[in-house]
Amino acid sequence: MPRIRIGLLAFPGVTQLDLSGPAQVFASMPEAEVMVIWKTRDPIKADGGLTLVPDVTFANCPRLDVICVPGGYGVLALMEDPETLACLRAQADQATYVGSICTGSLVLGAAGLLHGRKATTHWGWTDLLVPFGAIPTPGRVVRDGKYFTGGGVTAGIDFALTMVAELAGPDAAQAIQLGIEYAPAPPFNAGNPDTADPALVAAARTRMAARRAEREAAVKRAAAAMVPA
Repeated sequence: MPRIRIGLLAFPGVTQLDLSGPAQVFASMPEAEVMVIWKTRDPIKADGGLTLVPDVTFANCPRLDVICVPGGYGVLALMEDPETLACLRAQADQATYVGSICTGSLVLGAAGLLHGRKATTHWGWTDLLVPFGAIPTPGRVVRDGKYFTGGGVTAGIDFALTMVAELAGPDAAQAIQLGIEYAPAPPFNAGNPDTADPALVAAARTRMAARRAEREAAVKRAAAAMVPA
């Protein structure tokens, strides 16, 4: 049986759980070959402080069956990085599935891959999908054709399990879910703005507001340069 090649983009400022959550799920899938990809194989500092080492570079990355883009503060630079966007477009053209976690969807948008498609991202930034021609759609995982987008951070596990069900079948996905004991029972009902204390949500939006102008400006520039795939 041929191996399924799955690539996860890494970059300076990536949110490591956006990458490591799906990577753990995919690595548990039979016949999967999981690769971390970046421009070089130099160590990368994630936004939580962990160091990641890519497996392959853009130049020597083989054709992928699945290409996934995690989010993080570093997406601002990626949205305007021609080399990264060109690599994503080339891999997406041949891939069976294309995906993102959290604000990684903004990078797919900048690459022109979400134009006219339903998509999601972290709840605080869904409106930033609109300039790329995407259709913001609520959900932990949103699918439009071969494109899968996940919500914020922890939704990456749901995203990966959903994709494994497509690649290897529901039984394989459920076996992996059992193996990693993914049975969320959080201590607080605060993981969604619809259920969290309104004061917490207001405080979170205030913190985000400090970064909004910079993000909106980056999205505006990237959207102006975007060529729909």
